Amino acid sequence: MFYSRFAAVAATLALAVISGCSKDSDPQGPELGVFSVEMDHLVGTRDLNLDTDTYTTTAGDNFKVSTFKYYVSNVQLRKADNSAYSVPDSYFLIDQAKPGSKTLSFADVPAGDYTGISFVVGVDSARTKAGAYTGVLDASNGMWWDWSQEFINVKLEGTSPQSPRGGLVFHIAGFKGANGANNTIRTVSLPFPASTKLLVRKDHTPEMHVHVNVLGMFEGPNPVRFATVNNTMGGAPSVRVADNIAAGMFAVDHIHAN
Repeated sequence: MFYSRFAAVAATLALAVISGCSKDSDPQGPELGVFSVEMDHLVGTRDLNLDTDTYTTTAGDNFKVSTFKYYVSNVQLRKADNSAYSVPDSYFLIDQAKPGSKTLSFADVPAGDYTGISFVVGVDSARTKAGAYTGVLDASNGMWWDWSQEFINVKLEGTSPQSPRGGLVFHIAGFKGANGANNTIRTVSLPFPASTKLLVRKDHTPEMHVHVNVLGMFEGPNPVRFATVNNTMGGAPSVRVADNIAAGMFAVDHIHAN
């Protein structure tokens, strides 16, 4: 009888020790959180409305927009110490005609206090060369040049009375060419407003609002007049518009903490 009780106690103690060791060897993983980005499309200070509203560039050209869509990829969050978290497999197609596409959702993001965001406007050349396109990268989305095997990074179509034929076609695309002369892929780095941080926590759902100003395509280092540049599908004019896009089309407006 004594031996049986002793054996039972010993077994209980052994189980407790094993359980304790198991917990110690299986620590909790890193804290993760979520956040979202709302892409707010504007023309100057006005909301972008397709097909109906007439807008005016700083140079005085009038225009309407019938199509406006673009890729955002390779998203990175940055901290004050210059460390960064790269969001894996982050490819988004934002289309003014599809309101749901203007909300970019991110999950399983390491907790932290982030002070800026960067992303590629377009689809990087490595992913382009990899092939096997599905989802937002599928050719059916109308953002793929089959003849050159390249993505259209930004597409704007519309009308303008200043255009000789009345139409506007801006297909900002391509990265091939000698010494990258036709490269229209651009990386945009946006600091957050002063004293503002993106606080990623497991119990937070912060929301960032990014203003996307269509006028940024036509203003900046390379001002565009529709009388001379109104139909560009790659090449030098598209490169100049890509530089404008990188210089001023995107800006972080505000962040909702939760």
